[in-house]
Amino acid sequence: MLVRVAIDLALDRLFDYEVPKELEKKLAVGQLLSVPFGHRTARGFAMEIGDEGSGVRGQGSGGRSYALKPIEAIVDEEPFFSTRLLELVRALACYTAAPVESVLKAAVPAAVVKPNARAKELYFIEPALAPAPVPMTARRQWLYDQIVRLGGGWMQQLCRELKTTPASLKELGRLGLVTIAPRQKRRDPLGNMRRILPTKPLPLNGEQTAALGVISAATKPVLLFGVTGSGKTEVYLQAIAKELESDRGVIVMVPEISLTPQTVRRFASRFGDKVAVLHSALSDGERYDEWHRIRSGAARVVVGPRSAVFAPVRGLGLIVVDEEHDSSYKQDDNPRYNARDAAVLRGKIEGARVVLGSATPSLETWHNVSLGKYELAEMKCRAGAGTLPAVRLVDMSAPQRGDSSGAIFSHDLLDAVKLRLDRHEQTILFLNRRGYSRSVTCAACGATVDCAECSLPYTYHRADDCCRCHICGGWIPTPKVCPACGAPSLQYKGIGTQRAEAALAKCFPNAKILRMDADSTSRKNSHDDILSAFRRGEADVLLGTQMIAKGLDFPNVTLVGVLNADSSLNMPDFRAAERTFQLLAQVSGRAGRAELPGEVVIQSYDPSAPAIVAAARGDFAAFAKEELSVREECFFPPFCHLAAVNLRSKDLKLVSSWADMYAKSLMKVKGLTVSEAVPSALEKADGWYRWQVVVRSPSVSAIVKAWRWLLAQRPPPAALRAAIDVDAFNLV
Repeated sequence: MLVRVAIDLALDRLFDYEVPKELEKKLAVGQLLSVPFGHRTARGFAMEIGDEGSGVRGQGSGGRSYALKPIEAIVDEEPFFSTRLLELVRALACYTAAPVESVLKAAVPAAVVKPNARAKELYFIEPALAPAPVPMTARRQWLYDQIVRLGGGWMQQLCRELKTTPASLKELGRLGLVTIAPRQKRRDPLGNMRRILPTKPLPLNGEQTAALGVISAATKPVLLFGVTGSGKTEVYLQAIAKELESDRGVIVMVPEISLTPQTVRRFASRFGDKVAVLHSALSDGERYDEWHRIRSGAARVVVGPRSAVFAPVRGLGLIVVDEEHDSSYKQDDNPRYNARDAAVLRGKIEGARVVLGSATPSLETWHNVSLGKYELAEMKCRAGAGTLPAVRLVDMSAPQRGDSSGAIFSHDLLDAVKLRLDRHEQTILFLNRRGYSRSVTCAACGATVDCAECSLPYTYHRADDCCRCHICGGWIPTPKVCPACGAPSLQYKGIGTQRAEAALAKCFPNAKILRMDADSTSRKNSHDDILSAFRRGEADVLLGTQMIAKGLDFPNVTLVGVLNADSSLNMPDFRAAERTFQLLAQVSGRAGRAELPGEVVIQSYDPSAPAIVAAARGDFAAFAKEELSVREECFFPPFCHLAAVNLRSKDLKLVSSWADMYAKSLMKVKGLTVSEAVPSALEKADGWYRWQVVVRSPSVSAIVKAWRWLLAQRPPPAALRAAIDVDAFNLV
């Protein structure tokens, strides 16, 4: 018997091994194996099993005249991948032109497969069933009585609660009064959340009931298109409950779990111990325990970001992709898959229903609805007493009345904030730029203080008086004079969250302000701490970046202010208008979600821009119609597949010449529309020069086939990195 193994190296090929007789009956596809590889022992997954004549032989291995090496051991007899999950892995590797090993690596947390991964064992103490009579001191008797009262417990916990030592407890064990034995202890990342009171299903309104009916009867993916606050999460919860009643499992994908603690809390309070979470902020131990709970079937509902699409859920019946439009579902490095599309593919493979939820769907998903590939369930009204907020556009290019905030806040917004402070209501202010000022510029010569490793100016951070690069993370002390001309005339241009916070505090010295950005949330659980404090009413204003734009529900928030609606509109990317609309509509939806009416003030230097006007009106259909007509005319997604060939090197001449050669070679392939080689919008990052070639075609397979052919003909030299991003989300 032979087995084909994907080794833990990205070699993009499988290797054949012989299966020893004693392991033949134990071997199964998807198992983790230990195999000899060169002069070392490697690990890999069993991809195919068969005999010499079954086609299991390795790539290019026909007519082999040498003996195969036998596998050394089966690391875990329980497969890590089902045959259906392996089918998904292979399909994604083919679609993204990525080595199958890289997809396998993305699918299983490293904490689960590393050699020393194991469950946590601690000592558990229980009262003996029939303790023998022994001489007892008063202290010893008291300890024993307390352990009987508590029914036992973990040794560390009992030492804390009873103010004793392990030696004293072990003495009770030596006397036969208690039993002490190692026992696995689960590391539970939702420990605190599981202590909250369980919730029951809420009554559904007509739109929610109709949406649930569409999902229950669906034979194709469903777009749940509901305005912010329409009750999409409750529909998810009740759809999940139906699956659990039928003993089927569920995957719920959220854009970034650390940014959506309220959503996770709702699932934990509804389904209790059946919920497991998987995300990057977990410790290795927590990730190990949660993954094994899922594989064993103990956890039936998995909540997590994009990697959750690979969760080994048994009897999968439903996949929910919340905020399906969100860019975080697209992975930036190998394998460059879109988890939303992977969810649709897994649903097809597993025979599971797929729900894509959003108030601002991606244009690809909306187009699939128009083609009849997806079904539509629409919810146009907010659930409960909430109503959609009134929206005001403020033209910041018009002169503003003088105030101490400079040009950061319009007078309309300041008046609106003051009104909420007087009413003891809360405000959310959105500015998608962290730091104090986005650049430091010399008034004398016009030079900017730039990062030496990246083609971007430093951002000034006032909190620690330094200039930081938000690309490579480098920093320098804030210069006192211009590095170019030596003039002491440096100016701080642009507005970041730190500067907005300082200006707001000057305008409203008695207001309590919380800032939420990458700088204020660097420690573990800081997102949840800030949001919990705001929910408890410990602050009047929450000021932040896109972290606050989605997944938040605060009943006392009646005002949302967008400080600069143009920041994402001017990006050199064909998706800029779509992203601007989505961001504005999502953050606007944080206002007026309960009985109190809401208001949104959007500040813009170009308030007539179609995306901004449509977002202010909340008219997604009109925006989509206009934007799709432009995309079709220009042959951009969703009317084609777009791939970005990204090249980078420390040598500018090398990367530019190879990018040009690759572009000219691809231009010769029929069926492809290929751009000239150009520097990326971010031309240099972390010391690497970056160039790009954009390829478009109606066929993904045509793009991937051409790329693989090109790599075989002209493999890049060691000093050059070349990769293709199929269905690229960013062209920067």
